Amino acid sequence: MSYQTITIEKRAKGVAWITVDHPPANAIGEQLMQDLEAAVDELTEDDTVRVVVVASAHEKIFLAGADLKGMIHNSGDADGEEDMIARQSARMQACFNRFATMPKPVIAAINGHALGGGCELAMACDFRIMGKGRIGLTELSLGLIPGAGGTQRMTRLLGRAKATELIFTAKRLEAKEAETIGLVHRSVDPDDLESDTTAFAEVLAKGAIHAMGLAKRAIHVAEGPIEEGLKVEANAFSDTFMTDEPSIGLAAFFQKEKAQFLD
Repeated sequence: MSYQTITIEKRAKGVAWITVDHPPANAIGEQLMQDLEAAVDELTEDDTVRVVVVASAHEKIFLAGADLKGMIHNSGDADGEEDMIARQSARMQACFNRFATMPKPVIAAINGHALGGGCELAMACDFRIMGKGRIGLTELSLGLIPGAGGTQRMTRLLGRAKATELIFTAKRLEAKEAETIGLVHRSVDPDDLESDTTAFAEVLAKGAIHAMGLAKRAIHVAEGPIEEGLKVEANAFSDTFMTDEPSIGLAAFFQKEKAQFLD
């Protein structure tokens, strides 16, 4: 199958690399989501693929967030507009959730900034190995909230107290600090990211992959159903556009200034 925003490379021992290549910043759009979903289907059905790695072709960015200019446009006061924004949020959630429920191990090889949506995709993967850049849910600095599963996944990964702190402060973590708190599993030398990820992926690939898929399903059940939380998040993401905070935050972002929410 041909893709417009990603490439798939099947390497030794059944390890397949999905590399996002969507210039200029690997921003999340409809085509990228369609390609990622199709890739999950292809690699799930391919019995020769045992482990999946998600990486980036961008030198400094793992994955950027959604189209922010589109969000400004969508924050008008037309009737039902907030429902459309909630649908946009749910669309991103569904895309990333495909990786969380894929019945094979999935590793995020983070070679650059994974902020906002990039962090949300990384958290949907089973493992995160990070070389450089910063990672975090930075939406609050724009007057928004995480809308692609971030409020749910970070809370499950780190606990309510730490997730609340990181989301409220929109903190950007270096790889070492992210490893210390458990947001990433391993921080590595940027030059060794590909080789270290490959080595770990091949260790997994030698294991009982079918059993791992079943264990993954059971682990999700043990955590409790995420679907209701994702629905609440999508609606809350939409509700942010009923205030002037996103307009202030996004305008400052495009002007490369710090948003001032207090007059």
